[in-house]
Amino acid sequence: MFFYTKSENRGRLIGLLPWCLILITAALFEGCISDDSSGTNGGSGSSKCTNTYGTNTVTDCRDGQIYKTVVIGSQTWMAQNLNYADSSAMPNLAGNSWCYNNSTDSCAKYGRLYKWAAAMNLDSSFHKILASAEISFPQQGACPSAWHIPTDDEWTTLENYVGGSDSAGIYLRSTSGWNDGGNGTDTYGFSALPAGELDYEDNKFISAGHYARFWCATDDEAYYACERNTAYFYPNMWTNHYDKDYAYSVRCVKDSE
Repeated sequence: MFFYTKSENRGRLIGLLPWCLILITAALFEGCISDDSSGTNGGSGSSKCTNTYGTNTVTDCRDGQIYKTVVIGSQTWMAQNLNYADSSAMPNLAGNSWCYNNSTDSCAKYGRLYKWAAAMNLDSSFHKILASAEISFPQQGACPSAWHIPTDDEWTTLENYVGGSDSAGIYLRSTSGWNDGGNGTDTYGFSALPAGELDYEDNKFISAGHYARFWCATDDEAYYACERNTAYFYPNMWTNHYDKDYAYSVRCVKDSE
């Protein structure tokens, strides 16, 4: 057994302090690495967090927004348009997404309108150049973690399940909110709303009540990307390729498990 004087004990404690500090610092550093290691998914540009799920709902853990969800065939879709706007967490959204007519009420009703690169969480330079090399599938884009921007093929899968593109519009449109008798049957609970668009050429909001347009995670030309749309006057769901500078709605689809 060894005995130490008070001064010797004090010296031993002081000698141990640097090692204690090293151990504490290492533990804290390891904790930080663990938090960050969750990484990102498909170009999200922001750390993952854990969404919460209810009966046919998902709560986006990034901002607490609650979205209705629906299972259609083998796919799980949001039954509402995306309404995520945090440009601090996702800088590619800054100046590239809007509420229709700049009204917060429109965002609550319709969700936001996004330019293509913003929807994909890519730099706006990709409005003028092909982005296929930057896209990973599934491409989370502005969607919550474990959800992504649907590809052209995923939209086709949806259309085929509800009877084909010639009639998909009427079956996927909401039962109210469409002008001139253009309401749908909403047979599958997709509830497409006529959110309109932002026409970048005239810098005007147009077509609310008449059109629903949704981006795809597919660009096959430098200036153009795939979009799906349905209009009040036809039962169809169309596939088109429009200028990436237009601002359209976004529907997210859940990653395959």
